[in-house]
Amino acid sequence: MPEQFLWAMEVMLNGLMAGVLYALVALGFVLIFKASGVFNYAQGVMALFAAMTLVGLQKGQVPFAHLINTIFGTDVHKFGWELAPWLAILLTAGVMVLFAWLVQRFILQHLVNQPDIILFMATIGLAYFMEGFADLMWGADIKTLDIGLPQGVNAWIDETTFNLFGYGFFIDNLDIAATIVAALLVVALVLFSQYTKQGRAMRAVADDHQAALSVGISLRFIWVMVWSVAGFVALVAGIMWGAKSGVQFSLSLIALKALPVLMLGGFTSIPGAIVGGLIIGVGEKLFEFLVGPHIGGATENWFAYVLALIFLVFRPQGLFGEKIIERV
Repeated sequence: MPEQFLWAMEVMLNGLMAGVLYALVALGFVLIFKASGVFNYAQGVMALFAAMTLVGLQKGQVPFAHLINTIFGTDVHKFGWELAPWLAILLTAGVMVLFAWLVQRFILQHLVNQPDIILFMATIGLAYFMEGFADLMWGADIKTLDIGLPQGVNAWIDETTFNLFGYGFFIDNLDIAATIVAALLVVALVLFSQYTKQGRAMRAVADDHQAALSVGISLRFIWVMVWSVAGFVALVAGIMWGAKSGVQFSLSLIALKALPVLMLGGFTSIPGAIVGGLIIGVGEKLFEFLVGPHIGGATENWFAYVLALIFLVFRPQGLFGEKIIERV
C-alpha cells in the first residue's frame, strides 16, 4: 500500500479514539440539558474538580492544607498514607454525588421554571466557584494522575501492522484503554436513557417541569440523579485526560472541545453526541494531516469550530437534534 494511505489510516484510528473521548465529555452536557433544559457551563470544571479530588484522595493530601497552615501556622500537607486507585475512585464518585445533591439543594431547587438564561448564568457562576474551590482545596500545582492505566506504544499493533503493511502504527496504550472505557460508558448511558424508567422520567422533566410534577415525577430525585451521572462522566473524562496530560487547570477547557460535538450531533441527542464526537475526532486529525501542512498547520485548534459553524448555518438543530417549531 502507498505510504501516504497508511499514514492516513493511522491518523484516522487516532482520530476515532480521540472522538470517543470528545463524545464522553459531550454526554455530560446532553444528560443535564435533557433533564433541565440548561447548558451546563460547569461540566468541564466538574471534570477538573473530580480529577483533582481523585489525586488528592489517592495521595493522602490534606484538603485546604494551605488555608489551614496560614491560619494556624502549621506545616501539614499529607496524612502519611495513600489509597488504592479503586478506593480513591469510589470515594471521588461519592464526592460527586454529594456535589450533585448540593447543586440541587442550593441552586436548582430555587430556579424551577425560571428562563433558560437564568439557569445558564447559574452554571457559569457554579463553574467559577468550583474552580476557585478546587484551587483552595487541593492547590493549583500540576498533579500527576496514575491509577495503573497502561502507557506507551502498543507493541502488538506496531508489530502486526508492520508485518502486514511494512509500516507500524503508533497507537498509545492509554488511548486504547480510554477508548474502551469511554465506549462502555457511552453504551451504558444510551441504554439507561432509552430503556429505563428513570431515563424516561428524565426526558419528561426536560419537556415540562410542571407536567412532570403533576404525574408524580420528583424533580429533586431526577436532578440529583442526572447531576450525579454527569459527575461520574466528568470523573471518567478527568481520569482519561488527566492521565494523558496531567491534572491542571487547563483540563477544564476540554468542555470547549465538546461544543462543536454538540452542535453537530444536537444538544438533546445521546446518539448525536457519539456520532458528533467521532466526526470531530476523525475530521480534525485528517484535516491536519492532509491540509494542515499546506496552510501553516495548527488546524486542530479551529477546524472543529468552523465545521460546527457550517452546521449551524444549514442545520441549527444538529444531525440528530429535534427541530423546534413555534406557532404564533
